[in-house]
Amino acid sequence: MKKTPLRLVCSRVFAGFALLALAASALAAPRPPNILFIFSDDHAYQAISSYGDPRKLLQTPNLDRIAKEGMRFTRAMVPNSICGPSRATVLTGKYNHLNGFYNNSNSKFDPAQPTFVKNLHAAGYQTAVVGKWHLVSDPVGFDYWHVLPGQGVYYNPPMIDNGKPVKHQGYTTDIITDLTIDWLKKRDKSKPFLMMCQHKAPHREWEPNLKYLGHDRDRQYPEPPTLFDDYGGKRGLAVRDQDMSLEKTFTERDAKLITPGNLTPEQKKVWDAYYEPRNDKFRESKPTGKDLVRWRYNRYMHDYLGCIKSVDESVGRVLDFLKAEGLDKDTLVVYSADQGFYLGEHGWFDKRWIFEESLRTPLLIRWPGVTPPGSVNDRIVSNLDFAETFLDAAGLPIPADMQGRSLVPILKGQTPADWRTSFYYHYYEYPVPHRVRPHYGVVTDQYKLVHFYKPDVDYWELYDREKDPTEVKNFYADPAYAQTVATLKTELTRLRVEVKEPGEPPRTAYGNRPFDNEPQTPGAPATGKKKGAGKKKAQ
Repeated sequence: MKKTPLRLVCSRVFAGFALLALAASALAAPRPPNILFIFSDDHAYQAISSYGDPRKLLQTPNLDRIAKEGMRFTRAMVPNSICGPSRATVLTGKYNHLNGFYNNSNSKFDPAQPTFVKNLHAAGYQTAVVGKWHLVSDPVGFDYWHVLPGQGVYYNPPMIDNGKPVKHQGYTTDIITDLTIDWLKKRDKSKPFLMMCQHKAPHREWEPNLKYLGHDRDRQYPEPPTLFDDYGGKRGLAVRDQDMSLEKTFTERDAKLITPGNLTPEQKKVWDAYYEPRNDKFRESKPTGKDLVRWRYNRYMHDYLGCIKSVDESVGRVLDFLKAEGLDKDTLVVYSADQGFYLGEHGWFDKRWIFEESLRTPLLIRWPGVTPPGSVNDRIVSNLDFAETFLDAAGLPIPADMQGRSLVPILKGQTPADWRTSFYYHYYEYPVPHRVRPHYGVVTDQYKLVHFYKPDVDYWELYDREKDPTEVKNFYADPAYAQTVATLKTELTRLRVEVKEPGEPPRTAYGNRPFDNEPQTPGAPATGKKKGAGKKKAQ
């Protein structure tokens, strides 16, 4: 019988040990992180205290906690500053000309298209979404969904529980938080989870939790330097002809001179006890001109920031639950909003523009053991990057047709050398609800080159944020900027090719319905009102 050489025996033994070691390593491989995505609607970065707005509008200790324990991004941008399109971008990692959801007026999300949620679910994640959905079609790829129909309401909201209409009593932010925590308690603990907790707040009409009425003790808020912007500075028709100003657009409902119709008698009693004495004083004084704008600004700040207080409280409750359950070390927590928002800058509320307060969204990410606490990143990132980030964090491949990049290297403190230095933006919806002209442009750290087009304008503007941080001057025709304009136009052309911009958008991209005329259930057909229907008399 032939003997096996000792050298070969040892080699086989070592190979066996190596295989055993690999098997043991595979068994011991850490589970991918849980993902908690907290998403609010219209939350201005100026209303998060860790962002350091000079007005010091509000303290947000729980949101600041994410920043303190993780990373705060100072230049997070959206490619289309409006609610539904932003949500479609988060799900798909694509611009709206590719995911098909251009506007809130007549777009409907195609649930058959790929989303990061479907990829996570296929890889073994348990998936859930609670709160605002706002994409018309039903959520797909989720084990559990419990969402608001359309825009939703702030008090006693009807919701859709996995396709079944239900009615809740209470304040919507609290209800969304309760549903989020309840699902986390009941989830399949053998699987990693994705929870998308999506708040209605602080969307218009900014109706605070009753317990936060009077939270500011009738504070008179510092005014932004552009509250009374005259829209000069060689700027074109678009900024002058918009319909989103505190002066002209703020309605009786916005001002809380009209009581919401869906309050219970008990809730209405609390509401009236706060607002009516102040409303009586307003009616007696009858302010006009700048005094009226100032009154509206302060009423707006009270209401909007009161909504934020509930969001911050919600974030704290969920973070405390993670810690109590021992999940805080294994969960990637992301807080963001579907876009920025105007808090009186340029005399405006709302969003839509390529300008800074609208373009920028808050982004706070906490990933224990990966992201150094207290980090700040100033690079251009986007909600285009969320889908890629979640897939990368879960150890899954990123589909080649997604248009963002994973933030995982940045979260590890290693920004890639080839990270983007410019960003493409395109807004479509016109003329309702706010007459913001369609426009597209390129954004860099210093400049914004914008082309306003359709239906009655065709002109360019250039903004220099170093010389003009409040963006009130158009430098496009200044001879000193000729080379800058040429360089930026070249970059804009490159970006449009890179993102597969098709050129002329379809007619349906512009939209034709008022903001408050949303379908009442996901999947319901969009129906329009006659022009001007539902608009309330401004005060």
